[in-house]
Amino acid sequence: MKSHNAVRGVALAAVTLVVFGASSAVAVAQRLQSNITTVDVSGLVGPRPTRSAANPSDPNAGQPINILVMGSDTRSGSNAAIGGADPGQRSDTAIVVHISADRSRVEMVSIPRDSLVKIPACKGTKGKTSSARSSDLFNSAYSTGWDIGGDVTSAAACAITTVQTDTGVPIDHFAVVDFSGFQSMVNAVGGVPICIPRPLNDNYTGLNLAAGQQVLNGQQALQLARARHGNIGNGGDLDRIGNQQRLISAMVNEVLSKNVLTDPTALLSFMSAATKSLTVDSGLALQNLTGLAYNLRNINRDNIVFMTIPTGPAPSDPNRLVWTSAASTIWANMAADKPILQEAAQPTPTTASTPAKTSAAGGTKSGTATPPAAAATPAAPAPSASKAAGREAFTSADNTGSCS
Repeated sequence: MKSHNAVRGVALAAVTLVVFGASSAVAVAQRLQSNITTVDVSGLVGPRPTRSAANPSDPNAGQPINILVMGSDTRSGSNAAIGGADPGQRSDTAIVVHISADRSRVEMVSIPRDSLVKIPACKGTKGKTSSARSSDLFNSAYSTGWDIGGDVTSAAACAITTVQTDTGVPIDHFAVVDFSGFQSMVNAVGGVPICIPRPLNDNYTGLNLAAGQQVLNGQQALQLARARHGNIGNGGDLDRIGNQQRLISAMVNEVLSKNVLTDPTALLSFMSAATKSLTVDSGLALQNLTGLAYNLRNINRDNIVFMTIPTGPAPSDPNRLVWTSAASTIWANMAADKPILQEAAQPTPTTASTPAKTSAAGGTKSGTATPPAAAATPAAPAPSASKAAGREAFTSADNTGSCS
């Protein structure tokens, strides 16, 4: 009993000491505080200078980055009022964006939705796996992922798997932009100045633009980006891709001309507005995305390249497209962080030899067939020439429309 009382006594003493000590400390603090005279001058002082924001950091500095950007036509939420309600989800726009390790080049390669490609087996978040298909439309990859998973995660994963399988280009990140998000991006820069060479109308999207230099708001820009009927084109994808590329190029030029990328505060404000309705992977959080954009602040417009992967009519269906052999060079250059329009290096002969004589059938005397000539890699854009966006490679410094 005595030991218990002793323990209890020590505990009681300890508590008393702590309480007494705390009480004494409070009393001393109150006495010292009473020695200080406090006044409030906030109502009399003018506006405070704004502190300079710290430069955003790029966690992937020194490494090339490949981002698969997809346009989603989801019709839920605010998007239903724009495109009409629809429970499904598709991606009719896909752009592989390559950013060089030294941050001196940005190359954007559009993949037509009507391209016939291999669709590998895809896994969804609900445990389902789709069947691989040897040939299907490229945009079916995104919808396949959505069908087995019911979410953007599954849809984006299947699209990424398809791109990596068909191109050999590793995809580091992805971004999915819906209707509302695209409009927000355009409005965030105060509209997009763009040349409309001739009147454009499309009843499907509500597009109605007069010819001439225009500043498109978010709604008008979205209508132009989606249009492929009326006097825009024949319902195919290349004209629409061209308009999308021109819009993105105009948006880039507007951001660069307003020095948004060089002002951390303005950049954060723009990125905050532009990322509404944007779905990205965890590695592209706003802070990382802002840091990446800031590191591109000194990029030359001649080094921002837009192009559509080279295609030709599919032998099985002229309304479908297949990638030409030139596409392989572009994807290989991108994977190696080389300019995408750079010609592939030719192999150097290891030993000198006399050229083999060719038979009338086109083979060598040994009977080996001569391989077919590869399609030429599209030429690098010449800055002075006017470019047919969607069909020719061009840079943000190029002219893609005449409004004289």
